[in-house]
Amino acid sequence: MANVDGSWDTLVRSPMGDQKATLTIASAGDSFTGTYSGAMGNAEIKEGKVDGDKLTWKLDITVPMPMTLDAEATVDGDAITGTVTAGAFGAFPLTGTRVG
Repeated sequence: MANVDGSWDTLVRSPMGDQKATLTIASAGDSFTGTYSGAMGNAEIKEGKVDGDKLTWKLDITVPMPMTLDAEATVDGDAITGTVTAGAFGAFPLTGTRVG
C-alpha cells in the first residue's frame, strides 16, 4: 500500500479556472478521512477509500453551487494525479505534490 497520508498541494483545472487547494489525508486501513481546503471553501472528505496507490472520495461543495464531487487519484511517491467529476459538468484533471 502506498503512503497516502499527509497534506497535498493540489490543482484542478476546471471551467471556472485553476482551483488550488490543500488535500489532507489520514488513512486507516482501506479508508481515509481528511479535508479539502481552498479559495472556494473547505469540505470534509466523504467515503474516502484506499486501494493500494489509488484513492477515491466524495466532496460536498456549496460554491459556486451545491453539488457532490466525485474524485479519484493515484499516489506515486510525492505526486498525486487524477480527476474530479462534477456531475453533468464533466471531469477535470487533478494534479498535486506532497507538502513537506
